[in-house]
Amino acid sequence: MPRILCIGECMLEFAMQPDGNFKLGFAGDTFNTAWYLRARLPTDWQVDYFTALGDDPYSVQMLDFMSANGIGTAHVKRITNRRPGLYVIRQEKGDRQFAYWRGQSAAKQLADDAGALATGLNGTALAYFSGITIAILDAKAREILLSQLSSAKTKGTRIAFDPNERPALWASPEEMRNSIEAAARIADFVFPTFSDEQLHFGDTTLRQTAARYLALSAGEVVVKNGGEPALIASAQVSLQLAPEPIAVPVDTTAAGDSFNSAYLAARLTGADPQHAAQAAHRVAKIVISHPGALVPMELGQ
Repeated sequence: MPRILCIGECMLEFAMQPDGNFKLGFAGDTFNTAWYLRARLPTDWQVDYFTALGDDPYSVQMLDFMSANGIGTAHVKRITNRRPGLYVIRQEKGDRQFAYWRGQSAAKQLADDAGALATGLNGTALAYFSGITIAILDAKAREILLSQLSSAKTKGTRIAFDPNERPALWASPEEMRNSIEAAARIADFVFPTFSDEQLHFGDTTLRQTAARYLALSAGEVVVKNGGEPALIASAQVSLQLAPEPIAVPVDTTAAGDSFNSAYLAARLTGADPQHAAQAAHRVAKIVISHPGALVPMELGQ
């Protein structure tokens, strides 16, 4: 059974509903990706999540939620006197406004144990992580994570990385940029968002973003661009594909995560980059037509 390991932080999500009330859920960029990978991949693929949770009732509920939806929890570490982080999403004029509480998040310790990471990565077809994954770690744990991912790559694991740049999580812009580039150097797939790259790296075109990551040894770069055409670039391919238009997005939370998932699921099961990007645009359109990060799995298929 081929296996994927998504590494990062799953949080408690309070999302504003159309009636103005808030609904409790579980989400986070790499967990959203795991969710949509599970929806898109055949049943003979296994999708596992690697994180750390606490010993509180919400951590138990989160684990139960993962298991109930076919996402493996064998590599979730439990830490005494810790709990999951929490965030609130409210909508204003079709856009998201976030507030975060993650000071006691157990996920900050997810990479403290190199042995546990090696065990989780052993035999995986693909490992997925993000800029948020590395941003919440201290420098030593970040080094451990990248080292274990690099080691897994030498053993045949393919690595996928979304830079997902969040400056508020970093000590400085320089630390963020240096860490993003270090992560991209070991990645087979990189999924930057052009508006982020434009803001934080000074890129002026999608091709400049793709070229920069390819120069860092990334194998295949997919530059997302909101409602505009995405660019897919590698040593063999350079193409742009536009998404189908949508009148008014309900909630853009997890749009990029679902796009990444659909693209990877298609590529891992034999699709070429063009068909993978078409599938990714279709799934992202479904996701932004519903509130919250996770739409029912059958809608993401």
